[in-house]
Amino acid sequence: MTAATVRQERPAAGPGAAGELVFSAWSAVSPFGEGADAYAAGIRDATSAVLDLDLEAYPGPYDRAALVPGFSAAGALGKKGTRTMDRVTALAVSVFGRLLESCGTGLPARTERTALVLGTGSGSVQSIMDFTRDSLTGDRPYLVDPARFPNTVMNRAAGQSAIWHGIKGPNTTIAGGRLTGLLALAYAARLHRGGHCDRVLCGAAEEYSVQRSWLEWHAADGGPRPPLGEGGAAWLLEPAEEARRAGRPPAARLLGTRFRAYHEPDDAGPALTGCVRALLEEAAVRGEDVRVVAPLGTQEEEEGAVLAALPDDADPRWIRCRPLLGDTSAAATAFQLAAVLAAAGDGHLPAGTAALVTGIDPDGTVGCALLGG
Repeated sequence: MTAATVRQERPAAGPGAAGELVFSAWSAVSPFGEGADAYAAGIRDATSAVLDLDLEAYPGPYDRAALVPGFSAAGALGKKGTRTMDRVTALAVSVFGRLLESCGTGLPARTERTALVLGTGSGSVQSIMDFTRDSLTGDRPYLVDPARFPNTVMNRAAGQSAIWHGIKGPNTTIAGGRLTGLLALAYAARLHRGGHCDRVLCGAAEEYSVQRSWLEWHAADGGPRPPLGEGGAAWLLEPAEEARRAGRPPAARLLGTRFRAYHEPDDAGPALTGCVRALLEEAAVRGEDVRVVAPLGTQEEEEGAVLAALPDDADPRWIRCRPLLGDTSAAATAFQLAAVLAAAGDGHLPAGTAALVTGIDPDGTVGCALLGG
């Protein structure tokens, strides 16, 4: 069966849709530490953040993982308002807070025209399972802690991030497997081009928990079980002219995103090749100008599929996040995007060059994003 194309339709321009979209700020809370500098240093040094787990604290099937060092909701955000906050929500609130700090002045004054788009897996698997267990083991099913119920809702992290930081524009949660970061980026661009906002805070977050580790372990069904990772990455997407007026030099331009579905495992590579070719053609970018590729790394054929879409003599730089961060699931492609931004020379991609972020999700989708200098 041939792969089916999932087209990216661009809505008619609205009042906020003028100008090309750029990445004008970014940040991360990762196993390398909190903040963009820590993440950039980790990517530059290419040292794995996967470490032995404390099996008393995390008695799951994995003995190694990549955790955000020393992270807790109270430690990152303070004690007020964090007593019942779960880990993925705290990671999301923290990464958006660091992103806003890096944006400088001018953003908080127009929060009603600022959107927030967050990618997630299932929200907090730990919160969902803990709440369900309490309803089954308590004296009565309804004798559960009502303050913890909001943590069981998938959009808890996105909503709490907006409330915490006073963001009053559109608020959206995106879930799409390991391509979630790319899907969130594509949705953010459509949200802006539809005139629903002037700028978008966009990213993805994933937590590590014993509950998630068991789900990932059984989902592998005898296949590879790489160490798991956690954290979040986020960026500010806005028109280039607005970024320059605000004193935020663009790190890269968003040239487009593309996705396809595939049915049989053997179709994944050709689907990704077609996806990359279509995106390069749509963006009028030559294959030889692609100097950086950040692959997801879940499938062996991914890098070959990307090279098949480029000229025979193409020799891009590869940034492989998965061996360094573990399997960060819903946050994976967001970390790949952040890695491209972190690797940009002098804080921005060189003019005339392009970078690709790609992924093959074993559940049957492929996708890519193209960034330009």
